Amino acid sequence: MKIRVGVDIVYEFAAPTSMVLMLNVHPSRKSDLIKRDVLRFSPAVPTRSYIDGFGNLCTRLVAPKGDFQITTDAKVADSGLPDELDITARQHDVAELPDEALVFLLGSRYCETEPLMNMAWSLFGNTPAGWPRVQAICDFVQSHVRFGYQFARATRTAAEVSVERCGVCRDFMHLAVTLCRCMNIPARYCTGYLGDIGVPPDPDPMDFSAWFEVYLGNRWYTFDARHNTPRIGRILVARGRDAADVAISTTFGPNKLKRFVVHTDEIVETPAGMAGAAPHFELLKVA
Repeated sequence: MKIRVGVDIVYEFAAPTSMVLMLNVHPSRKSDLIKRDVLRFSPAVPTRSYIDGFGNLCTRLVAPKGDFQITTDAKVADSGLPDELDITARQHDVAELPDEALVFLLGSRYCETEPLMNMAWSLFGNTPAGWPRVQAICDFVQSHVRFGYQFARATRTAAEVSVERCGVCRDFMHLAVTLCRCMNIPARYCTGYLGDIGVPPDPDPMDFSAWFEVYLGNRWYTFDARHNTPRIGRILVARGRDAADVAISTTFGPNKLKRFVVHTDEIVETPAGMAGAAPHFELLKVA
């Protein structure tokens, strides 16, 4: 399967402003790029790239005063297979976890473990350890939280999600990640492209989304507490402790976001051997 992904963003700045962007496909999928996801800027500006502490590709620049456009368009090869399942994947004792997994047991800005520790153990302490426990957490979060774009709030934490019982996909993942960490299961927050591939048409198409990964059975597995079913065509952009680590753009000064459009489409091969994708540009919904 081939998938076309990209964004078209326009900011308005009152003065030259430093930015950090996290808009490239994650380095772990570099070999899958058929067409590179080169970031293009109008007006053109000097940039510098670096890899952050979580392995994400970041771009630094200074945006000029006035309108500033950021675009990228890429083609990615994907297996076309849904998220992998392994109900036998076991939970590790903390003492046997690899060092790099330990940070994903700790509380973080949006995933505060202390307020939810007692709740987590009362709900999941008697569930079978390993995959069934993570699945029980996803089942709980999906049934406990009401999804709606109107519920989006950038400052909402996992503890607040558990009380307010509403949110967008980042809120579902923050609560699930926190409950996993409370149960000593390393969990990390992910963001990336997720189109409506292999699912019925949706009146609110998904193009950019959050999910999470847990460490079980000596590897990381993908889970999604909002959809709570394996999906096809996830294209990872970044992963970290929570949404604070994976902001797709960080601006160090006042600005106005004038346009944010994202696309994620399966490229369909025509009988003549030509490739094409139906135009599918949607205003970004904070999911």
